[in-house]
Amino acid sequence: MTTVSLRHARVRYGPLEALHGISLTAPGPGLTVLLGRNGSGRTTALRALAGTVALSGGAVVWDGTDVTRVPAYERARRGLCLVPERQAVFGSLTVRENLELTASDHAVALCAYPRLRPLLERRAGTLSGGEQRMLALSRALLAHARVVLVDEPAQGMSPSVAARTYELLGALDACVVIAEQRLPLALRDRPAIVYELRRGAVVFAGEAGELRGRSGTP
Repeated sequence: MTTVSLRHARVRYGPLEALHGISLTAPGPGLTVLLGRNGSGRTTALRALAGTVALSGGAVVWDGTDVTRVPAYERARRGLCLVPERQAVFGSLTVRENLELTASDHAVALCAYPRLRPLLERRAGTLSGGEQRMLALSRALLAHARVVLVDEPAQGMSPSVAARTYELLGALDACVVIAEQRLPLALRDRPAIVYELRRGAVVFAGEAGELRGRSGTP
């Protein structure tokens, strides 16, 4: 069991405040979804949990301990894995080298995404967007992290590979938090906690099934 939380979290980018004192809790093992359109604050919330953006107010709490001032690299050492939307792989390295940065045995990754097997000697920067997402997520699978944060995990993937991706994330023995513009079809019938953000504030918190029929839902 592990839990990460934002408590009255505020984040500023210069004169603009991106998060207006939001609170949310992501328990694990389990799946939490941060929903919102571009500019809603969902990506900023994910980065705040990872420590890649600093809070201007509030706190980040991990298993009851305030880690607000713990740097991102130390959170990673403690078992947190962030898969950002962009620049999630080392483009100058091959697919094999990217995987070996995480684990010498990458059979699990190739089982999860067989499409990567014939690409092992290709430089990651030459892959399609969907293939790069597969590679980035494969590294997250190999990390055996306690907390996995993923920004738009299925971006660029085919519907079948996207469905497989959500199945893999949902099966992890970890606290998994993903950021999405809309609730994916593959998650509408799965147990998941959902937070909907608009303009830096939480406007809905509940189970995925409760979103059905809500007007204006992303």
